Formats: sequence, C-alpha cells, structure tokens
Amino acid sequence: MKRFHVHVAVEDLAQGVTFYSALFGCEPSVRRDDYAKWMLEDPRVNFAISARGHAVGINHLGIQAEDAAELAEIEARVRRADAHAVEQKGAACCYARSDKYWARDPAGVAWEAFHTLGEVPMFGEDRASPRARRTIPIAGACCVPDSK
Repeated sequence: MKRFHVHVAVEDLAQGVTFYSALFGCEPSVRRDDYAKWMLEDPRVNFAISARGHAVGINHLGIQAEDAAELAEIEARVRRADAHAVEQKGAACCYARSDKYWARDPAGVAWEAFHTLGEVPMFGEDRASPRARRTIPIAGACCVPDSK
C-alpha cells in the first residue's frame, strides 16, 4: 500500500517538531538535529520536516512505494502524464537509501516517487547525473535534482 509523502522546509526545527507532534498526536519516528519524520497510519502519510537552509514551505511532495513493483507502477503513471521522470537508484537522502523517480507537475512542484531500501547515518545530498540536472531542473528542494 502506497503512502503519501510531504516534506516541508522549516526555519526552526524544534518549533516544527512541537507543532506537528501536537497536530499528529505523536512524536516523530525519526529525529535528527536537522530533520524529523512522522510515519503516520491515519492519515497514511510520511511527513518530514528539515531545517537545512532551503526556502521555508512545501519542499516537495511524493508517493512512497512499499516495493519495487509499486515504484514501477508509479513511474509508469508519471510517464503517462507526459512528465519527464529522473531515475535515481540507491540514492542517499533524508537519512535513507532509496530507489526513486523525480518529476515536476505543471505548476513546478517537485514530486518524488520512492521505495526505501534502508537507513543511512547522514542526511545525504544525492543529486542526479549532469544529464538529469539539465532535463529536470528543480532547484531549492531537499535532495531534488537541481539545475546547477
């Protein structure tokens, strides 16, 4: 079963954790100095915040797949929507290693489709290949391929 993903960049992580913990009725399932994540069942969402110098607000949206088959299904949907998808295999970002696809919606919002393979001990700063950066410029978001 897929899970909706929201990543919000915040100015003050402690304030964000306090607010979202109260809103969701629970503490984060992952907490680092610059990052927090809630894996909620009701609503079924992977909600993350980070304080890493990005513009404050919605950083990116996504869909977390439970397995490789679900990820392939999501990637096929993205392609049917005529959106160019950038593939990242084994990407290290947000304290996790994942296989993922990135796309932009018509409004320019970054969307991440991913299957988490495991944890990594650092936030990571994975980036797509130079070719991918030229074809899908999504600057200013956490771990999102950029145009630089």
